[in-house]
Amino acid sequence: MAALRRSLGVFLPASNHFLKSSLVANANANPCHLAPSRGLSVSDTGFKLDGCNIDADSTSHDEITKIRNEFEEAKKNFLNIPAALNEMPTMNPEGIYINKNLKLDDLQVYGFDYDYTLSHYSEHLQVLIYDLAKKHLVHELKYPASCLQFEYDSKFPVRGLYYDRQKGCLLKLDFFGSIETDGCFHGRRKLTLDEIKELYGTRHIGRNHQRGLVALMDFFCFSEACLIADIIQHFTDAKLDFDASYVYEDVNHAIQHVHRSGLVHRQILAEPHKFLVKNERVVQFLQKLKEKGKKLFLLTNSPFYFVDGGMHYMLEDYIGKGSSWRELFDVVIAQANKPTFYNSEYPFRCYDIEKDTLAFTPVDKLLPNEVYYHGSLKSFLQITKWKGPEVIYFGDHLFSDLRGPAKAGWRTAAIIHELEDEIKIQNSESYRFQQAKLHIILELLGKIHATVVSTEKGQIYKSLLNELNLERQKCRAAMRDLFNSSFGATFLTDTGKESSFAYHIHQHADVYTSKPENFLAYPPESWLHPPYDVKIMPHHVKVPGSLFKGS
Repeated sequence: MAALRRSLGVFLPASNHFLKSSLVANANANPCHLAPSRGLSVSDTGFKLDGCNIDADSTSHDEITKIRNEFEEAKKNFLNIPAALNEMPTMNPEGIYINKNLKLDDLQVYGFDYDYTLSHYSEHLQVLIYDLAKKHLVHELKYPASCLQFEYDSKFPVRGLYYDRQKGCLLKLDFFGSIETDGCFHGRRKLTLDEIKELYGTRHIGRNHQRGLVALMDFFCFSEACLIADIIQHFTDAKLDFDASYVYEDVNHAIQHVHRSGLVHRQILAEPHKFLVKNERVVQFLQKLKEKGKKLFLLTNSPFYFVDGGMHYMLEDYIGKGSSWRELFDVVIAQANKPTFYNSEYPFRCYDIEKDTLAFTPVDKLLPNEVYYHGSLKSFLQITKWKGPEVIYFGDHLFSDLRGPAKAGWRTAAIIHELEDEIKIQNSESYRFQQAKLHIILELLGKIHATVVSTEKGQIYKSLLNELNLERQKCRAAMRDLFNSSFGATFLTDTGKESSFAYHIHQHADVYTSKPENFLAYPPESWLHPPYDVKIMPHHVKVPGSLFKGS
């Protein structure tokens, strides 16, 4: 068991390990410590110290003193980063991380979303969406003109937040549905733990109550979350009466408008060098799949003109003259209306590229030299005859892109661009140092909670407990700020638990990675399988606090 704890870098709860060792130690030191009361049954009186109260107090004091000494020694060691830290394994920022076994040999068909999957955007896109949406709110929905002064703050939101339409709060939840202690904002103001409990009654939201919250899961949610928070803060500061659910409906409408109206699409195509990132490796990946005889299809909600312009800009330098990016795909489907695509029976329509019109003739074949609109998964499978387990689909939106294919039996690959940066932070010396410190603090907290302390000695106990809790808070804050000073890491909470976003990755993605082209590093006959240990998210490595001991 000790070896397992060391290998995982996890300290087991005090209730078994530490309590047992504490009782054994006390019993050995003082045989009368656990003696039943003479003349009375154990059920009546429990255990009595049998005249040894003074010795029990002394033993408890000794235990607290011992933990105090360990803490003081640890604080000295905190001044030096242990050399062993450099020997700890790091994770590959461009690796593929596996939730469910996947044999690449079994995959014959590769499908791709476009936005934030095949396409790579610069940070300017979120600013553009934010600015277009706020203008729509002011000019069309008659929000105060002062809202035009808002500016997008890239350091505020993370992916995977929830918005409470009733209370107007942005929430970060953990894997089990509890509100992150430092992850609840009303507008741009962080709520305290007492305020959270007063507002919700408890930190635990639970799966059922989560259905009443709005999940902000895709890459476009950054501008949406920031704009919601800015408006609520503005209305609160101005002491205006408002309904938090209306704010969400209006902001969501504005965000949808800038997409469906084509405003954001036209702006991107007008300045592709500003918003799009050229990518040779994605071309190499697609070409490699074609050379191996794999079938490829593109399934996107975006209109064809936007996809065509973007793909041409990103790939034009890497495909031969006179060639088209469409030659890489066996089927191209635009404006698919996901997630409705997966459970509807809409027919496919053949799209005329030159005339920008849809044909009226029924579609009974999906040809590589054509472009199709709308359609449904049912029709897609009937026409192609592609079987579920041989198909893998790549997408960035866990619900719109991946939940439907997973239910249909397709294999799924989540593309999480921020994963690359988060792993680099996890690999950094500063993060691993704080993580190891935190594990020592948690171990000492486990020991102190397992120590029986009498009323007379309670002050010594409380003093040490307060110091340990303060040090724990400092470690957590330092680790959070390395990712995002408002909400911390995308995949983790401040307590080291996986986030609710990680839960959905675990549920809907067989594998996840930062970019599709990361598959280039894996031979086509590779068998990808999850790690053998018990970590929920396979890209997490825990640095044990034992590195500091004896340093």
